[in-house]
Amino acid sequence: MKKRLAGLLLLVTLGIAGLLRCTSSNSDLDNPRQGTITIAADESFKPLINSLTSAYEGIYPDAHFKLDYKPEQEAIRQLLNDSARIIFATRQLNDKELEIIRKQKGSQKFQHIATDGLALVIGKSNPDSLITIPELKAIMEGKLTDWSQIKGGQEGLITLVFDNANASNLNFVLNKFGIKDIQKLRIISAGSNENVIKDVRENPTHLGFIGVNWISDGNSLASEELSKGIRVMGVAKDAQPDSLSDYIQPFQAGLEFKRYPLHRDLYIISREGYSGLGGGLMTYIARDVGGLIIQKMGLLPTVVYPRELEVKKEL
Repeated sequence: MKKRLAGLLLLVTLGIAGLLRCTSSNSDLDNPRQGTITIAADESFKPLINSLTSAYEGIYPDAHFKLDYKPEQEAIRQLLNDSARIIFATRQLNDKELEIIRKQKGSQKFQHIATDGLALVIGKSNPDSLITIPELKAIMEGKLTDWSQIKGGQEGLITLVFDNANASNLNFVLNKFGIKDIQKLRIISAGSNENVIKDVRENPTHLGFIGVNWISDGNSLASEELSKGIRVMGVAKDAQPDSLSDYIQPFQAGLEFKRYPLHRDLYIISREGYSGLGGGLMTYIARDVGGLIIQKMGLLPTVVYPRELEVKKEL
């Protein structure tokens, strides 16, 4: 009898211990209102992501995001290694990357949040602020090497300035024009989008490539300061534009209906398999409040913030 009672007590004790461990484990999980997760993203979108996450943390003080900015391909590898819960990227995962997650028996979901524009920037001392897609392609192919070969351009060898190798800005241009080899191009890596801006400001023959959100927030002093001393080029789709209106800049008017030739998509990709902090942020961005922040940053949100108009009747 005593042995049976001792055995029963042992089972009850083990059951309670297991329940406590389970409860402790569940309490350690983050949820949409609290917790800490890592977000990896291409540095091209740093101003936008800082604004989105700061706004969310302002609503939920117990929610915290560790932001890790790096070239896009490295951010994707971080997601595949499960060392980042969510990432911001300009493309969805390819079949090989999805297969890696399937073999890990992990989950994956994505959400399109905005249309972005890759901005071409030059110093104000460069007189030519217009370029066509065929001209840009010829530059990337090494067929056009001097500004004098572009109509209205100055003299001087064209130097291309990107933030980093493996970053979204360079990869986007290479993929768009099918460029495989850049060894013969005059091209430098500035280390960041901010450094690209500083470089073209000081070098009139340099052509920079940046995410437009670095300079498109009209209410940001930092954006205003970065915009000083540079010009954003207008880009035309065709080789022989009919008028100046065919040259489009990467701001919201140009991103609407994807008229700007160098537009690109922006996604959030998550590995979260439960209702956690990553899902909370995704829901926040998918709703109109998140869309308002994206709109304020100069991108075109997938979910546009509704505007209410009050119509007054005069008697």
